Amino acid sequence: MNTSSRVAAMAPPPFASLVDHEGLTRVSLAYVAHRLNLYLRFGEPAYYVQHDRWRRMAAFRPAAMFCRIRWEANDYGTVRWQVMVMQACTSLDVAQRIPGVHPGARLLLHAEGERQVRATLSCIDAIDALNIAPADTSPAYWRTLGNRLAVQGPLPLYTTERHAAWLAGRALS
Repeated sequence: MNTSSRVAAMAPPPFASLVDHEGLTRVSLAYVAHRLNLYLRFGEPAYYVQHDRWRRMAAFRPAAMFCRIRWEANDYGTVRWQVMVMQACTSLDVAQRIPGVHPGARLLLHAEGERQVRATLSCIDAIDALNIAPADTSPAYWRTLGNRLAVQGPLPLYTTERHAAWLAGRALS
């Protein structure tokens, strides 16, 4: 094997170099019937890459918010429910390492277990009912919701007034 063919064999796939240069956050998604479902509940990816029948990848621009849901089961039923609301970061931002999210993201909400996941999904549905895209809501709301879920406190409602205040504050900065 000559030198040029070895270099070509080691070259990363074209989408990997594109993602690294643009600073996008890559999120792994998967589906295996009756075993695993790792999917996005909301968020607007810059693009998707289909790896094979079961796996794909979504890439997000910096500051984009998205929600990834993980459901796992075995022969006896559901073994894991998980919801994570995250915000994509730039290479200069502080980010958390999250499995399946490269290079990392800001974790705004992490809910585990059926009770917390169902409560989170009902809050997302309530935001959708207000004709507000959940990806456009305030990051502070997701943090507050995650903290209230953790201490089993009353869950905050996201209102149109709260959304208008968030948009006005974002426009000023």
